Amino acid sequence: MSLRVCVLASGSRGNSTWIATERTCLLVDAGLSKKDTCARLEAVGERLETCQAFVISHEHVDHVSGLKRMARELGRPICINQGTREAIDWGKKITAFEMFTPGRKFTIGDIEVTPFSIPHDAADPVGFTFEAEGLKIAVVTDLGCVPEHVKQHLRGCHMLIFESNHDVEMLRVGPYPWFVKQRVMSRHGHLSNNATAQFLTSDYDGCAQVLVLAHLSEVNNHPEIVRLTALEALSRRSSACAPELHLATQDASTKVFQW
Repeated sequence: MSLRVCVLASGSRGNSTWIATERTCLLVDAGLSKKDTCARLEAVGERLETCQAFVISHEHVDHVSGLKRMARELGRPICINQGTREAIDWGKKITAFEMFTPGRKFTIGDIEVTPFSIPHDAADPVGFTFEAEGLKIAVVTDLGCVPEHVKQHLRGCHMLIFESNHDVEMLRVGPYPWFVKQRVMSRHGHLSNNATAQFLTSDYDGCAQVLVLAHLSEVNNHPEIVRLTALEALSRRSSACAPELHLATQDASTKVFQW
């Protein structure tokens, strides 16, 4: 049995996650250039050429900036929903699309993918769970709140990649224009450290062996604030089993998590 997961990058300058079994390799979002994607994969013993599909959460540039070139040059399908597909200017014609509908499962090789709607200011944004080898992985970033249906999808995960974007006070006094601050703090923006802590204390089911906090703002957050806030939230739970906590960063990939 082998399931490998690596967050190649996470943040406002590019997001991408690698999920692989012995038979199937997927790139979840493609917010890095092809050069950087290849370099980060090679650094952890993986190869972009083995990717069988690109799975896309939404159209914002930090999730798709490298997508068109990689999809054209590799000739791999893009798994995407209709709203997101229509929101992207594809330029040169790309026809290798596999369309999905939020809430409906689909399969790529031996990986079962469940896309589900999330609240974010994009055309039709989704989070994902991936199930293979009896394991369940969730990739959920870019959401301004955590509705009940999202909480339900995150139950039973062995690994959870989840947003902890900003410290509210740092955002309030930071350099962003007020309209951007309002957007980030809205219910269709990004989760604050406190909102993530609330989820971890009250709604997280405690099943995950690995928790990766992701999409940290480089301007309005600090890794140690994220780490300490999450650890404090987890310590308030009655469960004796705390997950292995990691922070995804913009400039380097995480370790490869393997089962």
